[in-house]
Amino acid sequence: MRCHWAQNEWNIPYHDKEWGVPVHDDKKLFEFLILEGAQAGLSWDTILRKRTRYREVLDAFDPEKVSRYGAKKVRELLADPGIIRNRLKIASTISNARLFLKVQQEFGSFDAYIWRFVDGQPKQNSWKTHQGVPAKTAESDAMSKDLSKRGFRFVGSTICYALMQATGMVNDHVTTCYRYELLRGTERTR
Repeated sequence: MRCHWAQNEWNIPYHDKEWGVPVHDDKKLFEFLILEGAQAGLSWDTILRKRTRYREVLDAFDPEKVSRYGAKKVRELLADPGIIRNRLKIASTISNARLFLKVQQEFGSFDAYIWRFVDGQPKQNSWKTHQGVPAKTAESDAMSKDLSKRGFRFVGSTICYALMQATGMVNDHVTTCYRYELLRGTERTR
């Protein structure tokens, strides 16, 4: 059995291989930060369908390269039907890349910064049904507030909680899902 939302060719592999697995690689964390922001107001399936193209046009989510994008690259991105062509989301991708690099300098890695919000360990929840899973928590509120204070955009508490779920900062697989036990007790490893 899987979580109720894993039902198609895009989200089943994502659910089975990625969602809820602790991520400590900065490049991967940057990818999820950008994709979760791009998803605002849309379905996650939409983002999964466009993920490969995002990797192509955003230099495999290299924050150093993305931070240097200028007006010409913005025009190219706005014209690309393979991604979400929202001017504010594209602009925030670039500005968030610059801020991401600043956080790396300050904390040694984005990983060291972001995992502080769960004391460095995945939070193990035990939801019996998907109705119990919250859209945000005190931890995602704190993360959102801190990221916003640093100038990041598209980092509301709901987006931050989705980021936490995606990167394994919380285990929100329902207890009847086969992934729940597999990810339960996952320790911080690199």
